[in-house]
Amino acid sequence: MRSRRDNPLPVFLYKAFVFGFGTLSLLYLVAPIVIAITMSFTAGQTLKYPPEGFSLRWYEALLDPVRSGTEHIAAGNSLKIAALAVLGSLLFAVPATIGMARMRRSTVNALEPFLLAPLVLPSLVYGLAALIVANFVGFQPSLWLTVIGHIVVFGPLMYRAASVVAQGINPSLAEASTVMGATWYTTLRRVILPLLAPGILAGAFLVFIQSLDNVSVSLFLADAQTTVLPLRMFALIEESLDVRVAAMSGILIGLTLVVMLVARRVLAPSRPA
Repeated sequence: MRSRRDNPLPVFLYKAFVFGFGTLSLLYLVAPIVIAITMSFTAGQTLKYPPEGFSLRWYEALLDPVRSGTEHIAAGNSLKIAALAVLGSLLFAVPATIGMARMRRSTVNALEPFLLAPLVLPSLVYGLAALIVANFVGFQPSLWLTVIGHIVVFGPLMYRAASVVAQGINPSLAEASTVMGATWYTTLRRVILPLLAPGILAGAFLVFIQSLDNVSVSLFLADAQTTVLPLRMFALIEESLDVRVAAMSGILIGLTLVVMLVARRVLAPSRPA
């Protein structure tokens, strides 16, 4: 009698399911990106697929400071908020990572859920709650309030990325540095931070991308003068299905891919000779 292991049918069904489902998932993720980039090169007057001809006119219009001045201001605000969110996340995530690495595991298990709670809470709920609290204490929506909101919501991403790297660091390296006469600051600068660098850079990338793309927090905490790029893109779609939105998407996708490739090149572990 043949056993189940000798029967090729279950193996075939398993592979068909895995590869079939994986292919469909990949198409579901990649197809919208390809369609958005394709529509950005249309020669037509509105967002339409398939595009009407091939043209770079909408990229030229997007780069025109006269026609797209509002979009340039929105992009500048988004980049500023994202950069400040990364800086603020560094100021709390890195010390938290180093401190948690020195604690007992039971203490870490008790405290870590509080640090990661903003990742679970819907950002839309947090944005509304933060606006209510800010008005209660006398603060009005502004660029700085938006930055604080982004730090709270996305800062845990940097902590999580850095803590994963910190778990693989041998504690004896810092102890050896101290035994050799190095001060705590020197040990931090020459031993701990270089070892944490891959996690810090990965976390900075995640915080920057999430902050740049955020809508819910910025919707509640940004004032009328702080126009951010995602909200401006929504406004253009609602007003006229402006093709410049597709051009913005193409530029953002291209920049993201370039940064990912550079990060992969820089952060890839070196192979021994």
